[in-house]
Amino acid sequence: MITFIVLIVSIDWYIGTQFNQSIYSNINQVPKRKIALVLGTAKYIQQSGQSYYNAYYVYRIQAAAKLYQTKKVDGILVSGDNSTQFYDEPSQMTQDLVKLGVPSQYITQDYAGFRTLDSIVRAKEVFGLESYTIVSQTFHCQRALYIAQAKGQNPIAFAASDIQTVAGLKTRLREVLARFKAFLDCKILKTHPKFLGTPETINYRLHRDR
Repeated sequence: MITFIVLIVSIDWYIGTQFNQSIYSNINQVPKRKIALVLGTAKYIQQSGQSYYNAYYVYRIQAAAKLYQTKKVDGILVSGDNSTQFYDEPSQMTQDLVKLGVPSQYITQDYAGFRTLDSIVRAKEVFGLESYTIVSQTFHCQRALYIAQAKGQNPIAFAASDIQTVAGLKTRLREVLARFKAFLDCKILKTHPKFLGTPETINYRLHRDR
């Protein structure tokens, strides 16, 4: 049991420390990449029978729009869960990015981003990306970069604002187990995405459109 706990803690520490040089929080320091990959999450959360905005979602959308507006990227790939006709993260993200001024023609939807691993693998295998900018909170970016490296990719990341509350602490504790699962998926189980499919094209802003 002690060995198992040490392993989980060691993996969490490794993922949390080895990729920070590739994560940027200052928009002025973010290297230019053609595409930003926004990792999906629910727009709303349910608490005590009421629906609230998910701050993680809001901050990710704002960060992605900022990358486009400052010309750090020329297109955005939104990747999330669309497992039923009643739950569609990519379409919701697209709508909210358009509201923030990102042209819809430069937003591409990945409807099979059921997990972070799926989103990262499909970014390369389906959408042809290798050097791109991941958008999420720092703790999530660290795990995404770990998966990307394990899959032979070399993206960077732009960290959206985090949540410094009890809810943020609970998310961080869940992240410890998520990182262990990522280790198992990448190094032991060699897990594949739920769906892969055929290659798709990403539209992005050309130089003459700027």
